[in-house]
Amino acid sequence: MKAAVYETFQGPVEIRSVDDPQPQNDGVVLRVAATGVCRSDWHGWMGHDRDISLPHVPGHEISGVVAAVGAGIRNFHEGDRVTLPFAVGCGKCGQCVSGNQQICDFQFQPGFTHWGSYAEYVAIGYADINLVALPDKIDFVTAASLGCRFATSFRAVVAQGRVAPGQWVAVHGCGGVGLSAVMIASAFDARVIAVDIRDDALALAGSVGAAELINAKSASSVVEAIRDLSNGGVHLSIDALGSNETCYNSIANLRKRGRHVQVGLMAGDDYHPAIPMELVIARELEIVGSHGMQAYEYDRMLQMIVDDKLRPQKLVSRTVDLECAANELGNLADLQVAGVTVIDRFCVADKIP
Repeated sequence: MKAAVYETFQGPVEIRSVDDPQPQNDGVVLRVAATGVCRSDWHGWMGHDRDISLPHVPGHEISGVVAAVGAGIRNFHEGDRVTLPFAVGCGKCGQCVSGNQQICDFQFQPGFTHWGSYAEYVAIGYADINLVALPDKIDFVTAASLGCRFATSFRAVVAQGRVAPGQWVAVHGCGGVGLSAVMIASAFDARVIAVDIRDDALALAGSVGAAELINAKSASSVVEAIRDLSNGGVHLSIDALGSNETCYNSIANLRKRGRHVQVGLMAGDDYHPAIPMELVIARELEIVGSHGMQAYEYDRMLQMIVDDKLRPQKLVSRTVDLECAANELGNLADLQVAGVTVIDRFCVADKIP
């Protein structure tokens, strides 16, 4: 098969012919129909993720067709249209038994712990309890956009953030995660304030549900602007970027007993951000993280998409081929286009219909 491979962190990403993967007893092999191009792939290429062994194939936002099944698989068959979370649970550890497969002690993460989906085929472990059947109304490109950013945002806003109608929600950073959070919070009838430094990203945020837009470059104080707009602070705030500044602002812009959800990955100089703990205490604020979403929780999200209450396809700004994605992986500026980029062409053959 063809795959995008790098042998050193921050090194060249090359399209190569490599051996086709084989399914393990509890796994399947998917023919990849589409896979998202995510900032997390860049973090992996940079060497920020300790789970990656070299050489490596990135890619973790996947949709496709089951091409082969392991001997122990009972719930899926060749030809099934599927997607899956980026964090796949073993089903047996204490976290999985408690229903928290997204933080499994032995999780399988294509594109991180194992080779990923910047390839024609990808092997998936723990498949019976982690694959998600795709409704016929959801196409592969849309499904690929769900795997990390949209599903993570859904859990961050709905489960971790406990959004409610009429509440004020601030979203810091309008990349794929942030735009998803804007759309989801708006679908739950919250009033959303979107923050970014790019006018094109803010325009897209407005088109998918943001009631107020703040350009952080031109605002004298993002925190004060949000507190003014929301009459004293937001109920829920999402750091969808992951930086010292956005994390601090997201906590400081909360009203009393507000909730901050950290979704954006912290890396490099931002790995240990400064937290305004005096505000956390005085205002009785909540700080929680959000790491993916369990496969069994996908049904509600997928049904909202089928019912046209959520439209993640509006966030897909472009589709590219595998070679284009490989060439752009080392250039963060290329990855920071407004909206979501999805790979849907892997070889000479036409993409899966």
